[in-house]
Amino acid sequence: MLRVRQVCVNLAKTRQKPYKRPFPKLIIDTAMGQYIYFTQANNTAGRLKGEAMGQKRLIEKIRNIGISAHIDSGKTTLTERILFYTGRIHAIHDVKGKDGVGAKMDSMELERERGITIKSAATSVQWKDGAINIIDTPGHVDFTIEVERALRVLDGAILVLCGVAGVQSQSITVDRQMRRYKVPRIAFINKLDRAGANPFRVTEMLREKLSLNAVLMQIPIGLEDKHEGVVDLIRGKAVHFKGEQGETMEYAEIPDDLKEDYKKYRNEMIEKLADFDDELAEKFLNEEEVSEDLIHKVCRKACLSLDITPVFMGSAFKNKGVQACLDAVLAYLPAPDEIQNSALDMDQEEKEIPVAVDPDKPFVGLAFKLEDGRFGQLTYMRIYQGTVKKGDFITNSRTQKKVKVPRLVYMHADDMEDIESASAGDIVAFFGIDCASGDTFCDGTIRYTMTSMFVPEPVMSLAVSPKERSGSANFTKALQKFRKEDPTFFVHRDEESAQTIISGMGELHLNIYIERMKREFSCDVVTGQPQVAYRETISKPIDFDYTHKKQTGGAGQFAKVVGTLEPIDQNAAKNYEFASKITGGRIPKEYIPAVDKGFVEQMKKGPLIGFPIVGIKASLIDGAYHDVDSSELAFKICAMAAFREAYLKAKPTALEPIMKLEVSCPEEFQGNVIGNINQRRGVIKGTHSTDQFTTIEAETPLSEMFNYSTELRSSTQGKGEFTMEFSHYSKVPPVIQEQLAKAYTEKKEGSS
Repeated sequence: MLRVRQVCVNLAKTRQKPYKRPFPKLIIDTAMGQYIYFTQANNTAGRLKGEAMGQKRLIEKIRNIGISAHIDSGKTTLTERILFYTGRIHAIHDVKGKDGVGAKMDSMELERERGITIKSAATSVQWKDGAINIIDTPGHVDFTIEVERALRVLDGAILVLCGVAGVQSQSITVDRQMRRYKVPRIAFINKLDRAGANPFRVTEMLREKLSLNAVLMQIPIGLEDKHEGVVDLIRGKAVHFKGEQGETMEYAEIPDDLKEDYKKYRNEMIEKLADFDDELAEKFLNEEEVSEDLIHKVCRKACLSLDITPVFMGSAFKNKGVQACLDAVLAYLPAPDEIQNSALDMDQEEKEIPVAVDPDKPFVGLAFKLEDGRFGQLTYMRIYQGTVKKGDFITNSRTQKKVKVPRLVYMHADDMEDIESASAGDIVAFFGIDCASGDTFCDGTIRYTMTSMFVPEPVMSLAVSPKERSGSANFTKALQKFRKEDPTFFVHRDEESAQTIISGMGELHLNIYIERMKREFSCDVVTGQPQVAYRETISKPIDFDYTHKKQTGGAGQFAKVVGTLEPIDQNAAKNYEFASKITGGRIPKEYIPAVDKGFVEQMKKGPLIGFPIVGIKASLIDGAYHDVDSSELAFKICAMAAFREAYLKAKPTALEPIMKLEVSCPEEFQGNVIGNINQRRGVIKGTHSTDQFTTIEAETPLSEMFNYSTELRSSTQGKGEFTMEFSHYSKVPPVIQEQLAKAYTEKKEGSS
């Protein structure tokens, strides 16, 4: 059931006194079974007739969406305007905090200082007769896990694109993440006020680079400094955004100089939509007038089936186009009951079970994000089924621990509003729930597990230690907190060097956590040189045949394993496979998992350069056992020794992470930038120029990219910028492999 914020309602008072923003504009009269809607213009109350209190009708009014894009495309600026136009905030603030306040959704001091989003932030707004839960996500690839876990629990998304740069490297990554979770999206082409803005070129990039069936729903009225508004291709009206902050939408006749463009692009829109509806196709072929309702209906159906991406446009910074984008969210993105979600029933051997958006069914919720806040651990949860109330007991499906819900809140960035209960379709936060990111909670009558989000492997490591001995306790607390919050932040101790090693998605990722240690835990740290997350693998198949014998006076140890190791794609989803081909009871079934465990244990650290081994398929073909001396431990030790012996004969090789690099700079510096990339062992994949600005796409080894930002700034007079994300692993050159092997040998000898 659609929950109303608990700050709002005494229904008797709504008839006596008009409320000013940010009072919610949609509440529910449970006695009358109707909505009460407050218009934004005058805050007067009026009942929406004929809308019964039925659960399905209420669920249809909810939208759970994310706002995602490449860094600096204007996501947070767009969200700030959405909050203002929906009455959630009273004033618009600058993203970089120049006004001393900063954007509402960037609540961290570091976010306001750097002008980037680091942590995803959740909020809820009321727009017209709908309730929209929004998660604003980071654009920088180092914080991609924030986008990943947001899209895992959301039903729809707004893909924001810069009107000048168009589809950029992180736009491609975000699109891939949306496809992974089958998230319908609309596109919003932002920054049409900037020099060089061209929404038609960006739409073509959506089609060519992302293979999206992008359908223009608007065309601009002017561009750059002449951008005034948009033409609505469905209504056939010009839309202007009036008022000091664009809060009033005014519809007018289409300017004469745009009427031909309107006919052309409206015809193109209807032609594209005709592929998905016979009635519309018939009207299009007969050149009959197509009604607005039919266009909306077909557009919604095609958007939900991922067949089209409706394209809207404007300038969030100049307060143009945002309200029309909000209308599109309600019109074309799905309600919770229009998305099919499923869970695995752990009591029925992980049988896949559909999860119903029904408040009366057993409770199912997914914890997708954790924060250690000022009141303790804050657990963000998407509720997929059932209802949960403050004081209820819920059960963690992974640990089977039963916990009480002491406090339940709606989040508004770093602010919160207490509520008494929440139901299917809601995104809320719990206090006092100890769990891990990705845990599923149920009411105890069932044991369901929702599939978790994809977590990328770290690509960079750093040795860290507290500067002062007195800071050790806070240092440990900080690492524990960060590791719990962020699944891509890893901590381990290197036994050979006795150093604490942190690993993450890149330089910025690790630097942010180091800075947070200083600010949040008053702990200055000393850092070593950044270390690339190399890997090892084998180059050819190899057989193994190993017997483990050990006699100690009593029962001894005996195991024999025979099989093969062969290379597989080290960039595949699974970097290790195990297959048992044992027949005739040559090895008892209970010992075979121990062989698998032995191989996995040995792959944690390779003998070549001391990094994890990937890309191997191990096949167990034959073996032998002893009735008395064989055990699980004996077979595990045997497997580890067999792996070590065979590995060194299989031509092991070192692998290094290759990054996808995208550099933008003025054309005059193109030669300098390409030359510098070549010096860093980079491979140029392509270049394209727009309005005297060049974008260079390349693949470069991560080990060569440290301090690249400083060098790029100096070689482009501060005008160049770049983004970088992990692409794949590739073999290192022989010379570098020798250096890595030598360094590892010296490190081992030095620690012994």
